[in-house]
Amino acid sequence: MEYRIIKSPSQGALQIILNRANLKPETELCTDAIGLVQGRMIDMMVAADLAYKMADVTVCDIKGICPQNLILIGIFGDTASVEAAIHSIQGYMKERT
Repeated sequence: MEYRIIKSPSQGALQIILNRANLKPETELCTDAIGLVQGRMIDMMVAADLAYKMADVTVCDIKGICPQNLILIGIFGDTASVEAAIHSIQGYMKERT
């Protein structure tokens, strides 16, 4: 599983991510930071659940074409919330290994 956080995303990077995001048009997003997590489908479902439980964030599937069948989720929120969500996911994954 790979993790990245984009703090204060540029308008261009934000637009690319939003174009690929599976979000309803009426979804309100805080885009101070975006956490990106990529891995297997089962791990991404657990990661999304952990992110929602840990912090006030919005999680969505980022559509793409990946021959390795990896899934990418985006975690949107304020910087502290996104960092807390990512750290929660990382901690859970470390416990599993």
